[in-house]
Amino acid sequence: MGGAVSGRQPIASAITIDAVTKIYPGGNRGLDEFSLGVETGEFLVLLGPSGSGKTTLLRCLAGIERVSSGTISLGDQIVATSSQHLPPERRDLGMVFQDYALWPHLTVRDNVAFGLRRRGLARNARRSGAGDVLRRVGLEHLHDRYPSQLSGGEQQRVALARALAGRTGLILFDEPLSNLDANLRERLRIEISELVRESGATAVYITHDQAEAFALADRVGVLQGGRLLQVGRPEDIYGDPATPFVARFTGLAGEFPARILDRVDAPGRAEVQITDLPMARPMHGRMMAGTESCVDVVVAIRPAAISLCRHDVQEHHVTGTVVDVAFRDRGYEHAIDLPGHPRLTGVLHHTRFDRGDTVGLHFAAESCLIFPTDGMPSPVLKDMAVAEYVPV
Repeated sequence: MGGAVSGRQPIASAITIDAVTKIYPGGNRGLDEFSLGVETGEFLVLLGPSGSGKTTLLRCLAGIERVSSGTISLGDQIVATSSQHLPPERRDLGMVFQDYALWPHLTVRDNVAFGLRRRGLARNARRSGAGDVLRRVGLEHLHDRYPSQLSGGEQQRVALARALAGRTGLILFDEPLSNLDANLRERLRIEISELVRESGATAVYITHDQAEAFALADRVGVLQGGRLLQVGRPEDIYGDPATPFVARFTGLAGEFPARILDRVDAPGRAEVQITDLPMARPMHGRMMAGTESCVDVVVAIRPAAISLCRHDVQEHHVTGTVVDVAFRDRGYEHAIDLPGHPRLTGVLHHTRFDRGDTVGLHFAAESCLIFPTDGMPSPVLKDMAVAEYVPV
């Protein structure tokens, strides 16, 4: 960005969140004893459905909301306790909002330069610094336009440029891509990843989109009900989900009540029978934490676990009926009904099976996850949405 801004290098902020609770009027808990550490320069993505607490946490980090109890520190500075609250303008952070939050009466360049005012720079230096950042996001040619004259993608680039221009140690992202079409989301995701990492800032990014989270993050945290269920690298969250909810929110074809028939020789593996489903032969799956002493369990099946075949010519575990098929660039996704059980979705095959076809299904043990039944709804999928599967 050059010396026109200030020559100041951003000092990335480590974050320590210790037992933070946020209680809203009426007693609703937005956060419940939430604890998390974020390393300096890390790109953390918080993933969860609406009402999980991710927006509340972001607003507490930003200083927009006060915490009810617990402590938030940025670097070695405590910025929030039940009795202490540092306002947003003193937290050395930038924020990119879902709805862009641009000043409608300011040009693109002046919107970006606005973030430099608190640095005490002269007007010419602010405008020059804004121009440098606009070049990086490909918008220098639109510097004299107003937000109303821009597309949604262009407005979000301006919002990103404004956050980067301040050269802060922490950048917060409030679902910045959710209002954009799919193709533009992917292009801006790459730009955000590249530019934020190049800046050296710590980033906290919230989303409900599993594919977006896995593509952006150094680490992913999964939230439910104001609590952190699991945090880790994307491949660890996907490969070893800590709870059925984490598995469900990161992409399942379906869930089934089942019974363990036998512990097999391979460590952490078991032979299972799906309840009330005729099976040509028992299936195997990975025993997740807490299943060691269980007999009745839930089997959560990733789409990658399922191979399709003609039911009359190849070995398979069960048969089902194709009820829907959709072409994807990587093959055909099928929805399949099994007798007396919830529908399987997102089942990929390189060739097409037609609606009404009877097919054989083979389940790979590595992607069949066996969980305890404790805490699972009954029936298993009652009132629970299965997240759309996107391969990682």
